[in-house]
Amino acid sequence: MTAPAGPWAVRVASAPVNFGVYRAGGTPPEADGMLATMRDAGYDGTDSGPIGYLGTARTLPPRLAAHGLGLAGGWVDLRYGDPDGFGEDLIALDAALDVFAAARDAARDAARDAARSAGSGGSGREPDRRAAGVAWAADPRFAPRPTLGCPDRPERFARPGMPADHRLSLPVGDWPAYARRIGQAAARCRDRGLEPVFHHHLGTDVETPEEIERLLDLTDVSLCLDTGHLWLAGGDPVAALRAWSSRIRQVHVKDASRDVLARIRGRGGDLWELVAAGGFPPLGQGDLDLPAVLAGLRRAGYEGWIVIEQDIPAFRASDAEALGRAVADQRANRAALGEALGAAGLA
Repeated sequence: MTAPAGPWAVRVASAPVNFGVYRAGGTPPEADGMLATMRDAGYDGTDSGPIGYLGTARTLPPRLAAHGLGLAGGWVDLRYGDPDGFGEDLIALDAALDVFAAARDAARDAARDAARSAGSGGSGREPDRRAAGVAWAADPRFAPRPTLGCPDRPERFARPGMPADHRLSLPVGDWPAYARRIGQAAARCRDRGLEPVFHHHLGTDVETPEEIERLLDLTDVSLCLDTGHLWLAGGDPVAALRAWSSRIRQVHVKDASRDVLARIRGRGGDLWELVAAGGFPPLGQGDLDLPAVLAGLRRAGYEGWIVIEQDIPAFRASDAEALGRAVADQRANRAALGEALGAAGLA
């Protein structure tokens, strides 16, 4: 298959996880400073991080517009294997959908105002110039993607990645109900006009390529392909792009090192120890063939967000050394993606 002709409709986002932000609360880096860093480094948007960290349905859209950034989506855990817990988690999903829908609607308003201003030769109500700068986010290809995840399983979190211990896998008989609840969550997103994606992840019930295949077989949910988590679970991102291209609606580009994984697994370390040891290094410093992944995305006809992620340990906002390292890494990651686009003949 050859790459489609014409400009490639992709935009590049960063994410709070790149700055060690995994949970609401605590003392994470200050949000506006982080967003300014993303914009200055050349990113077009961001993932939401934990809902509430960047703002509410009322405050997030103007904050993003002030920084000239779009919203790529955000992660929501749901307990698909626990009927009661799943019901409780739908409340959190609804709260997240409020935020994502507000960001989408604000982008639509900005696009409408910019078009009216252009059509009237600049007369009439003056649009918000900062908001109009991200009016492209009204394009459905760049609408926020609710990212459906599943919580950590302690026994799998303790032994992340390859080789997989299949004794820890979700029992075959549990899959139908599990998949049915994923479908319910996806329908809830679609009812709000938002297309969800499911994120496979180390340390959870959907980690290995075989588990992803089962998920795709039993549901109609779209997939968020995470190159780093797939690689450490024994998969091949380039092969996955060929096999699952029709289902991939978002991509998290993440480097990873199987050598680091083997060392951490060898000494009995868990997923947090893998992260702390540099199991997900900056782009170009691990095993990922980034030009091949980008070429595969283009051949597959993928359009939408490319979210650059680098899982790093959480740190306090007062840790100037950790913050400086995160800022430098995210600038380098954006530059590495640009170089890889050139190497793949896509720049």
